[in-house]
Amino acid sequence: MPRLSVDVAVIGHFAKDELVFGGSEEVASGGSVYYGALALRRLGLQVAVVTRLAEADFPRLEELKEAGILVFAQPAGQTSGIRNVYLSPDMDRRQCKPLGFAGPFRLDDVPSIAAKIWLIGPIMAGEVDIPFVRAIAQRGPVALDVQGFVRVREGDELVFRDWQEKEEGLSYVRFLKVDDAEAQVLTGKTDLPAAAKELARYGPCEIVLTHAKGVLVYADGAVHEVPFTPRELKGRTGRGDTCFAAYLARRLTSSPAEACRFAARVTSLKMEAPGPFRGFPDEM
Repeated sequence: MPRLSVDVAVIGHFAKDELVFGGSEEVASGGSVYYGALALRRLGLQVAVVTRLAEADFPRLEELKEAGILVFAQPAGQTSGIRNVYLSPDMDRRQCKPLGFAGPFRLDDVPSIAAKIWLIGPIMAGEVDIPFVRAIAQRGPVALDVQGFVRVREGDELVFRDWQEKEEGLSYVRFLKVDDAEAQVLTGKTDLPAAAKELARYGPCEIVLTHAKGVLVYADGAVHEVPFTPRELKGRTGRGDTCFAAYLARRLTSSPAEACRFAARVTSLKMEAPGPFRGFPDEM
């Protein structure tokens, strides 16, 4: 009997975040398995999610299931989450504090399925380790959000730290997602194209680098950069997850340059409203 097959399998903690902005506060679902998986599904792909969270929060997974996403969830002692306090009107400056941690993934958590891309999207360090990434890379191409190795819990804060084992870890990665702050921590460079080129030397074929103004892709020795163009900014949280997911979705059928343009368009629409990407205007 053939194995179940999907376009993208997303691995990461499901988050229950606290968002504080302009005097208001709310509890919201988050993480790559939320924003990324829902964007992939809305774009027409077959998607599976592998996640960990407290059993009491399993009802939050219904939104994914109702969208047609296959969900493989393991119960954990806590649900991971981050308290995001936005400090600027553009929502790009924020303070992040960890709220919980659902523990490390085990290979036994991952079902025996086939995927065209394995998207490993951790929220913070400790969810996955290099042996886990190496094992997943043996199943198919890995897309990794590097925040799962450089976003470190120290006391009641989340801080950026260099990934000391990046030379080995990145050698198993085909598509790498970083933002400008993470790229600087990993390379010491503030010039974004230069940082992306240096990261590619560790092994990833394609670098997807997001920043406040847009997305930069480095692939096949070429740099592609497209600005974000939201008409208003109400949905900053999940920007990177959505951008990476949209890039991978279009990359299955198109060039890096076209995937970069598509990712910028999808992300711009997502940022116009809170929550995950809901689709293009002519579809709604």
